[in-house]
Amino acid sequence: MAGPTTAERQKLGSGPPRPPRSRPRMPRPRTLILALIALVLLGAGGVWLLYGSEYLRVERVTTSGTRILTPDEVREAAAAPVGAPLISVDIDALEDRLRKKLPRIDSVDVVRSWPHGIGLKVTERKPVLLIEKGGKFVEVDAKGVRFATVGHAPKGVPLLELRPDQENAAASLRRFDSHRLRRESVQVAGALPAAVARDTRAVKVRSYDSISLELSGGRTVAWGSSEKGRTKASTLTALMKAAPKARHFDVSVPTAPASSAS
Repeated sequence: MAGPTTAERQKLGSGPPRPPRSRPRMPRPRTLILALIALVLLGAGGVWLLYGSEYLRVERVTTSGTRILTPDEVREAAAAPVGAPLISVDIDALEDRLRKKLPRIDSVDVVRSWPHGIGLKVTERKPVLLIEKGGKFVEVDAKGVRFATVGHAPKGVPLLELRPDQENAAASLRRFDSHRLRRESVQVAGALPAAVARDTRAVKVRSYDSISLELSGGRTVAWGSSEKGRTKASTLTALMKAAPKARHFDVSVPTAPASSAS
């Protein structure tokens, strides 16, 4: 008599016997020991290569981005440890040292250039205003930082003329001291359109809300306060295009600008 078919065996919940599952072999102790030794040797070799060998050491320091500063000045101020293992160079300490020794530097990016170099990428501050002091000129950037004193006024940078209104000087200075007024003038200078900034000879401050510009060719701009600087800048640009022969412009109220030829 024939036995049950395959379908019948599956229906009955039975089937051909399955082969026993093979258990994964555990690595032998000797193999584990050899692998551990290899890892230790590899790690020790890496440490020696980075710190002990003569190969991965600082041999050169390069600079980029300088305009007024010289590469030699930057390298000297950085005092990078030439000859030291490249991996051991304290990048943060180099950046801090450069900013402290060279205030003209706005930001600096120090990078390791394997296998032998250190790169110093410098961004210098740009003056937007000058303050005359003792026959010299203090450069001030758009953040209000006074970062350098030079003997000659850089071309295209306006001079600050802080002259409080004599009638209301006492009251004005009680509310806004000279430091605050300088800060306001810096904000005005920083908001000027590039074309106007190049033609600006002086930023004159009489009070917080009475700031004016003296442009080349005897032209003037009544700016008002430093508030709404971007709006005033775009308004002034449009006004100067619409009235190219005007000599006086008023954007103190940017929604109601004015210009005149006299």
